[in-house]
Amino acid sequence: MGHTPQPSLDDTTKKTATTGSADEPDKLQGIASVPGVVDEVTRVVDHKAERRLCRRFDIRLLPILAVMCKSHLFNALDKGNLGNAKTDGMTEDLHFKENQYNLLLSIFFVPFVIFAPPFSMLGKKFSPARTLPVMMFSFGSFTLLSSAANNFGGIFALRWFLGMSEAAFFPLVIYYLTTFYRRGELARRLGIFYAASNIANAFSGLIAFGVFQIKGSSLPNWRYLFIIEGGVTVIFAVFAFFYLPRSAAEATFLSEEEKALAFHRIQVDSSAVVNEKFRLREALGIFKHFSTYVFLCIEICLGVPLQGVALFMPQIVARLGYSTVKTNLYTVAPNVTGAVMLLILAFSSDFAKLRSPFIVLGFLLTFCGFAIYASINDVQNNLQLAYFATFMMTWGTSAPSVMLSTWYNNNIAHEGRRVLLTSIGVPLANLMGLVGSNVFREQDAPKYMPALITVMAFGATGACLAGLLGLYMWMDNKRRDRNEGVTIRARDIPTERMRDGPASAEFRWFL
Repeated sequence: MGHTPQPSLDDTTKKTATTGSADEPDKLQGIASVPGVVDEVTRVVDHKAERRLCRRFDIRLLPILAVMCKSHLFNALDKGNLGNAKTDGMTEDLHFKENQYNLLLSIFFVPFVIFAPPFSMLGKKFSPARTLPVMMFSFGSFTLLSSAANNFGGIFALRWFLGMSEAAFFPLVIYYLTTFYRRGELARRLGIFYAASNIANAFSGLIAFGVFQIKGSSLPNWRYLFIIEGGVTVIFAVFAFFYLPRSAAEATFLSEEEKALAFHRIQVDSSAVVNEKFRLREALGIFKHFSTYVFLCIEICLGVPLQGVALFMPQIVARLGYSTVKTNLYTVAPNVTGAVMLLILAFSSDFAKLRSPFIVLGFLLTFCGFAIYASINDVQNNLQLAYFATFMMTWGTSAPSVMLSTWYNNNIAHEGRRVLLTSIGVPLANLMGLVGSNVFREQDAPKYMPALITVMAFGATGACLAGLLGLYMWMDNKRRDRNEGVTIRARDIPTERMRDGPASAEFRWFL
């Protein structure tokens, strides 16, 4: 089936148990009535060995990927520093005309969307462990070059190439993780990356605060932002290229028994065929399912608040009336608390084995934050409430993206279809930065009321779609149970039997 033969699971790792997650073994509910399923589901696995294996992956992979991850630490700095640079006079030094700053933000998303699917396919072919560091090296280099820009045209061209180099980054990170972790283990791992994004925005404010203290330099301070952040990104990319394992089967830090166990886990609870060769015609089959289009609509809805907060938090906080230095410093706390809330929601989602309710909650938190901020007419007399609203904005911006990416990856056992949908969905959410960057218009400052209303409308629509899709999945699972005469949960069925998705009678939605 296009995958490399793997060693069999060693007898020393076998004990009587189900194929539930390492964290919580599942109890079968009447699944023995489904022909052929019970033999697969009751494969025996040592859960202590699984937990040890997960800890090894966590220690080896997560810190490195958290630093690398798109829209996370250094990458978030590479994009987020534009807002900080703007507050320090970049637009004046480069002689920007009206609304050219918004155009600079917008151009990034065009190549970002166009090149994501083909680059993701190449990334799957040559291994994300090699292509991710190459992408990171590229966007770090273009950030460094931004420090030498002398006019709008120069930095505009660099933003185009920056968008190209980042296009497939996060889709490949998601796919890479699905080759190491079970479905019920994925949300909290992705949550760590998005938490890193919020912390990155906090560090962006701190770095800007420190750089803006430089006195007597011949270079404008905003250029140092690009030099520092781009330089560190390039150095780290070189390290990551040699550090990340291509796959669990090639991980030198695992024993042969651990490699066999890693393969077994993914075969029964992530991929229908492990390391399956990418075939475009088969991958396009994902568009036969109506749920695909609902997932993409939710991606569109979450992209507007996500990108709006990421790109314009310094401008929103500036309305509070602080100096340039304090404005950048005061963006730190909201982003840090956003990271904490994200981890709470992600861990809770994995614990409950549910996605839809937590996606809805994330949308509502951000909706409330923007609604509170929009309702304040006199910010100076309501500083504490206005500042609290910026906290709520960050509490829900990243959580829906984490859970949504996890949700549709949990429901797609075909590796090619997973890569294709993720490479379209994630860039589509980022494409909504075009909306975010153009509704926050300079002529609407300082309140940006049209932008606040737009963000709230998208957030409310996203919450409704996620709730309705979750309700449909629950009802469809009940219908399938009635037809089969058994009660089966999604995690009771090995993913190697779910390659055809909803077309299979055994398929159950991961809610």
